[in-house]
Amino acid sequence: MESIIGLCKRRGFIFASSEIYGGYNGFFDYGPLGVELRNNIKNIWWRDMVQRRDDIVGLDSSIIMHPDIWKASGHVDGFSDPMVDCKESKLRYRADQLFIYPVILDDTSAGYIAVVEGTDLNTRIKQAKKLRDSLGNKQAKLDESQLDSEGTEITELDEAQRAVTLGPDAKDIGTLTEPREFKLMFETKVGPLADQSAVAYLRPETAQGIFANYKNIVDTGRVKIPFGIAQIGKAFRNEITPRNFIFRSREFEQMEIEYFISPDADWKTLHREWLDTCINWLESIGIPRDQVSEDVHAEDKLAFYSQATTDLMFEFPHGKQELWGIACRSDYDLGQHQKHSGKSMEIFDEAQKKKYIPHVIEPSLGVDRTLLAVLTTAYDEDEIPNDKGDVEKRTVLRFSPKIAPYKAAIFPLVKNKPELVEIAEKLYRKLQKRWNVFYDASGAIGRRYRRQDEIGTPYGITIDFDTLEKDGTVTLRDRDTTEQTRLSEKALIQFLEEQIDA
Repeated sequence: MESIIGLCKRRGFIFASSEIYGGYNGFFDYGPLGVELRNNIKNIWWRDMVQRRDDIVGLDSSIIMHPDIWKASGHVDGFSDPMVDCKESKLRYRADQLFIYPVILDDTSAGYIAVVEGTDLNTRIKQAKKLRDSLGNKQAKLDESQLDSEGTEITELDEAQRAVTLGPDAKDIGTLTEPREFKLMFETKVGPLADQSAVAYLRPETAQGIFANYKNIVDTGRVKIPFGIAQIGKAFRNEITPRNFIFRSREFEQMEIEYFISPDADWKTLHREWLDTCINWLESIGIPRDQVSEDVHAEDKLAFYSQATTDLMFEFPHGKQELWGIACRSDYDLGQHQKHSGKSMEIFDEAQKKKYIPHVIEPSLGVDRTLLAVLTTAYDEDEIPNDKGDVEKRTVLRFSPKIAPYKAAIFPLVKNKPELVEIAEKLYRKLQKRWNVFYDASGAIGRRYRRQDEIGTPYGITIDFDTLEKDGTVTLRDRDTTEQTRLSEKALIQFLEEQIDA
C-alpha cells in the first residue's frame, strides 16, 4: 500500500484533500492522471451496463433529497455503526472492525489486545509484547499461537474483559469504552431557517434516488419488467475511522443498478446471472478472475427484507475486502416509499396482465474501491535492459488499455530534427482527436519510456529516421513486454482501436 500511495502522490493520481492545511481525514482529491483513470472506469461501466443493454436506463438524482426519503428508507433511525472510544488516545474505532486476541504469558491469561481489522500477525505479536512489557514481566514466554487466528469482535467482550484489554494506540489497559451507536449521515440545513424543520442530509447511498424516481421512469421511459435503472454519483458517510487510503473514505462515488423483476421471477437464477456479469466486467478492465472470490452472506446475517446477498471480494493490500455487492432486496424499498409517500409503486405487467410492486436485485460498486483494485492489480516492479544494455529496475502500472489515463505516448526520436518533430506532432494531433494521448520530446528515449511505464501508458509510438527516410512506418513499443513493432499509420490506428475500444 505504501508503494501505491507513494506512486499516486508522485505521479499525480491522488492527493490528500486540503493538503496545504495539513489534510482532512477521509477525503481525497484526484489529480490529472487520477481523474482520467476514474472517468475511464465510470465511462466504461456506463457504456457496458447502460448503453450496450436494452433493459437498463440511466438516472442522475440530486445529492440532497427530501428528508422524508431517509425516514422511509430507515436511514434516519437505523443508519449507524457501533463505535468504541479510547479514553487515553482520544481515537475512535468501529467496533465491528476492532478485533480482540487473548495474551497468554507463561501459560496464564494476562489480558487481551485490541487491533483494527487487517492487522498482520507480526503487528499483533508486537502489540502483545507491548502488553507484556506494560505488566513489568518482560521475561515471560508469550504464546504466539493465540494470536494467529481471526480474532473476536470487541462487541463480544464484557466489562471485566475490556478492563484488561490494551487498545490499538494506548499505553495502558482498560482505556476502551463500551460500544455505542454512531450515526453516519452528514446533516445540513436547507433554506433560510436554522431550526429542525430545515434539517436535511447528504445522501449516504445513491439507491434511494433511484427508488424515489422509479415511478417517474416507469411513466416516461417506456420500460417493462424486467428492467434496471443505473446511476453513478457521490455519496457521503461520516465514517468513524476512515482508513486504508481510498478504500474507506467519507466522500466516495458509487456505480449502482436497481434491477426490477417480477415477484414470481426466478430470482436465484437472475442473481447468479448478475454475479457472472459483474465478474466478467471486472475481468474486462484488467482484474483477473482468479483474484475475485465470492462471499455468500449466511441467512442469519441477512437484513430481514433480504433474500440473498453475495459480495465479490478482492485481495487489497490491506487484506481481502468487499469490492462489489449484489443483493436481492425483495420489494422492501418500493414498499416503504409507497407507505410513507402515499404514492402507488405498482407497475402493470403486460405479460402477466396484473399489477404488483416489483422486487429488485441491486449490484452496487464503488468507483474508488474499483480504482484501488485496478491500481493493486496493475502495480508491478520488474527489471528490463536500459539504453546501454544494462539491467535496471522499473516501476510499471499494467493498466488495461481501456482504462489507462493515456492510451499512447508519441515521441520524436530526437527533438532537434524539425522533420521528425513535424511528423510526430501531426500524428499526435490526429490521435488526440480519438483518444487521450501524450506528447513527449524531452530526454533520452529510454527515459521517456520509463516515465510512461510508471503511469501505465500501454503504448509508446516513436517517430525515427526510418519513418523519415524509408517507408513512413513508426515504432510501436508495448509497455508490458517492451517489444517493438514497425507499423504503418493506418495499421497503427486499427491496432489501437482494437485494443482500446473493443
